[in-house]
Amino acid sequence: MKKARKKFASPETDNVYFLKILIYFVMGTIWVKYNGFVVFPLGLALGVLIAQKDHFAIDRKVEYAVLIVSAVLGLTGWGLYLAV
Repeated sequence: MKKARKKFASPETDNVYFLKILIYFVMGTIWVKYNGFVVFPLGLALGVLIAQKDHFAIDRKVEYAVLIVSAVLGLTGWGLYLAV
């Protein structure tokens, strides 16, 4: 009887890692505005959900840290705003 070999996922390249960090950063800067007031960090909420379900997860602490820093930068005026 042959033994089943386990297939290990190949490690991510540096380019993929950098692209994911960049996407999390841009996503974290998205905020919702209502009547001119910044109300809700939509990008932060979506980013946390995606980070939890990410199959090829890098260190989640790094993902969360990037999301929080970008959300703070987005709140200070460097972000993308969706006016409702």
